[in-house]
Amino acid sequence: MTTDLVTVDSDTTVDVIEKIFDENDFHHIPVLKKSGELVGIISKVDYIMICDRMTIFQKHYNEHINSRFFKSLLAEEIMSTYLATAEPTDTVAFAASLFKENLFHSLPIVDKEDKLLGMVTTFDLLNYAFSESPAY
Repeated sequence: MTTDLVTVDSDTTVDVIEKIFDENDFHHIPVLKKSGELVGIISKVDYIMICDRMTIFQKHYNEHINSRFFKSLLAEEIMSTYLATAEPTDTVAFAASLFKENLFHSLPIVDKEDKLLGMVTTFDLLNYAFSESPAY
């Protein structure tokens, strides 16, 4: 489980989210209430889907449109709110079954009050499964 997470508030603008994805090598950003409660997740795919399709040609005009649009769009408007979560005491098998059943790639780990403690990804499970001595 990764515990050193970059998170955003629901009122964070997408231009900030764009910068986070550009500067980091991860694919999911948890969205939290001011109280620390998990309310959503933004995946890199969520972000890419709102990009102007014409920016693939790297035309200044299209990039300018995205820039203006991203300054007005909020995290809560693009985040996924259908969330499966796990608790720290849940097993690796439980996490794997959630990934398989729901076809997503990140699983927030929360406490009883839905406060975010960390995140497990499919990559984490692969690393665990192929480590020297996995203990299931």
